Amino acid sequence: MLRAMAMIFTLSVLAVPAQSQVFRCEKDGNTVFSDQPCGEDAESLELRDNRIGGSFNQNLPVQESPDPEEQTKESEQEKEAGTCRFINSTDLRRYLVREQVVRGMTRDNVRRAFGNPPETYTSPQEVWIYQTRYYGALYELTYVYFRDGCVERVEYRKP
Repeated sequence: MLRAMAMIFTLSVLAVPAQSQVFRCEKDGNTVFSDQPCGEDAESLELRDNRIGGSFNQNLPVQESPDPEEQTKESEQEKEAGTCRFINSTDLRRYLVREQVVRGMTRDNVRRAFGNPPETYTSPQEVWIYQTRYYGALYELTYVYFRDGCVERVEYRKP
C-alpha cells in the first residue's frame, strides 16, 4: 500500500505540463485547430500563457516617457492647489482602521481616525494636538498641522 502511494506521488511530481503547439488549417472551408500539422497549409499559432499569476499590466501597451516640461508644470499645479492630495478609498479605509493620519487627509478624515481634538490652535497655522496616554500617564503628543484644510504634516513628540 505504501509502495503504491509512493509511486503515485512520484509520478504526480514528475508530471510536468508540456508546452504544446497548436496548428490552424483550412479543411473543406472550415477552420480546424489541431495539436499536429493537419495539412500542408498548417499555420503554427503562438499561444500566450494562461496560467493564474503574472502581473496586471502584462497586456498593456508600453507607456511613453513623460515630457520633463510637463512634469514641472504638473508639480507647479500641485503646489498651487495646496497640500491636498488624492487618497484612494482603499488606502483611506486602511488608514482609518489603523487610526493613522497622513499628509493630504481632510479635517473630517482626521476626526474619523483620531476623534475630536482636545486642543486646537488656529494661529499662525492651524494645529490639532492629541494626547496618547498609557496607564493614565501622558505618553505622547501628536501634532497635526493643516494648510488649506488638508493635513500638511504630522509630528509625534514626547511630553
